[in-house]
Amino acid sequence: MPGPLKGCVSLYGLRKCLAMDRLTLNQFKSLFEQERNKLLSQGLKVDQFKLERDDMSDELDMSSIEMETEMRMRLRNREALFLKKINESLKRIESGSFGQCKSCDDEIELRRLQARPTTHLCVNCKEDEERRELLHIDGHKPKSLGKKLRLA
Repeated sequence: MPGPLKGCVSLYGLRKCLAMDRLTLNQFKSLFEQERNKLLSQGLKVDQFKLERDDMSDELDMSSIEMETEMRMRLRNREALFLKKINESLKRIESGSFGQCKSCDDEIELRRLQARPTTHLCVNCKEDEERRELLHIDGHKPKSLGKKLRLA
């Protein structure tokens, strides 16, 4: 049976070591490689977004085709983002930081990794991030928050 894979970090003079056995790490690596290969094998075909003259017979057809094309483009964008997350996860596996929270350096629970394998934050840090996002719709704290504005 493979032994534990240890990645140690120093934080404020304290040394913390993460332990994830090699079998579990290899399972995640295999999962990421399968997902990446599946996404890449689907490929992006330019003709998926090409409009044929016959498809544009009236305004209703055009509207329907535009909506369908927009949905396909959104799906492709989501797939591209997921592919980026997969590649980042594979890099973290190679560097030995997979399973370690990027924010607090604590170990991410295995249950969380199984539910969301590409995550890079532990539950507590993700909850904090989501609370901060609620402050403003695009995730940035408005500069005027807490200040009185003079309108005259």
